[in-house]
Amino acid sequence: MDPLRDIRGIDPAPWWPPAPGWWLLLALLLLLALLIWLFIRWRRLYPLGRWQQDARRHLLALRRRMKREPAKQVASELSELLRRIAIARCGREVTAALTDETWLDWLQSNDSSGFLWREKGRILLVLPYAPPDRDADKSDLAQLIDAAIHWVSEEACHV
Repeated sequence: MDPLRDIRGIDPAPWWPPAPGWWLLLALLLLLALLIWLFIRWRRLYPLGRWQQDARRHLLALRRRMKREPAKQVASELSELLRRIAIARCGREVTAALTDETWLDWLQSNDSSGFLWREKGRILLVLPYAPPDRDADKSDLAQLIDAAIHWVSEEACHV
């Protein structure tokens, strides 16, 4: 019986270092945390969607060109750009049939800033189709462009 007294039980498994599966899980969790952090940081740097960034860039360029181009041309391009923004934001089904006063009413109801599209937006209806010798005040166009820039930055369509 003496030889049996020297047998000891199995040593408990040490808690450190963990098995390879735990290292893999830790690496995946760290990678996931890094990806989430990068996504949040990217969204802070680029909060708008791609079409919104492009529209904003076009509106700012239009504002710069307004100083050297006739108001009629600027109003025509602004009107076209607003239509394209509306289609991108709310879809062709909602915005394609809007004309004249209904277009301005729709812009008024979809802009949360409270800009007076019905009154100040009449330039968009009249000026692009006016005779070549007629021009408008560029300060009104500047206000429209500023309102359009704010409108592009909004998140959703308020149909």
